[in-house]
Amino acid sequence: MEFLVEGLRAVTWQQVVMYLVGFVLIYLAIRKEYEPSLLLPMGFGAILVNLPFSGVLDQTLQGGIQSNGIIQWLFHTGIEASEAMPILLFIGIGAMIDFGPLLTNPLMFLFGAGAQFGIFAAILLAAALGFDLKDAVSIGIIGAADGPTSILVSQVLGSRYIGAIAVAAYSYMALVPIVQPFAIRLVTTKKERQIHMEYHPGSVTKTMRILFPIIVTMVVGFVSPQSVALVGFLMFGNLIRECGVLHTMSETAQNTLANLITVLLGITVSFSMRAEAFVTVDTLMILAIGLFAFIMDTIGGVLLAKFMNLFLKKKINPMIGGAGISAFPMSSRVIQKMAMEEDPTNVILMHAAGANVSGQIASVIAGGLVINLVSRFL
Repeated sequence: MEFLVEGLRAVTWQQVVMYLVGFVLIYLAIRKEYEPSLLLPMGFGAILVNLPFSGVLDQTLQGGIQSNGIIQWLFHTGIEASEAMPILLFIGIGAMIDFGPLLTNPLMFLFGAGAQFGIFAAILLAAALGFDLKDAVSIGIIGAADGPTSILVSQVLGSRYIGAIAVAAYSYMALVPIVQPFAIRLVTTKKERQIHMEYHPGSVTKTMRILFPIIVTMVVGFVSPQSVALVGFLMFGNLIRECGVLHTMSETAQNTLANLITVLLGITVSFSMRAEAFVTVDTLMILAIGLFAFIMDTIGGVLLAKFMNLFLKKKINPMIGGAGISAFPMSSRVIQKMAMEEDPTNVILMHAAGANVSGQIASVIAGGLVINLVSRFL
């Protein structure tokens, strides 16, 4: 009983706030099924690291005995020292992606680039609000709509806000079905959302599918060397999928590896959700900037499609541009659902999927580019 009373007395109001944050993330994961593989471990981890005298963190016990906490050790080993966890996750993501729709219609590459507009808009906003360059860039990368990329960039640049950035990135990825329809309707008309697009699946040879990840890795390596770890592991996962001789390994990467790393990454990131570092005005600002970044990503892609329609005979449904964010495959499904709400006969899923996988490539390239640019200025 004495230890219980001592623990309760040690609880701060900031820790109580973090317990509530943890419960909200767990609720969204279980009740709403918003990215449960990520939000559930993050939510539970937020509770673990904020318990008084928590054994999951390093601490000095009576007698000067040093106790090493498992979550702090995982954070140092898997993220802080090597960025291994977010990078390894890209093998699994790459093994899940079918680049066929993109290779069939290379025009979709443009939407992957256009939908990164939110990154740069958010960087400018964060800088205007007083964040220093490294933190502003780390916050802006939330606009990549890619949790592992956000974690990696903020860690490499030494941002003080990795926890808030990770929560914002993954939370808004989970809220894509809510955020994107709102943003798209802001800048499109009903007539534009009803535009039909015929899909003619081209012949994508096995040789092309095998060469694509190799060529992309080499090109990106020359253009943006800091992106090689992200793009290279993403493309390596895709090569495992497409080579045709590693079926078991491909299935393992897509399921066992991806799920294991996701669970570990989610609970490990919670180390940065300790109350003293997380419950601040800056955190609220980061969450607001992250939302702004996601909205501007979507609007940027949509406006690019509308601009292209000024010159194209066969018009593009501008909602396709919104699918250029990296939230794969959720964004393409959201776009298809919106199209069918406007016209039940309108099937644009494969076009949206092409833009969506393009966004996956563009987001990791953008992450490497901002690291490269910032390192030149500092």
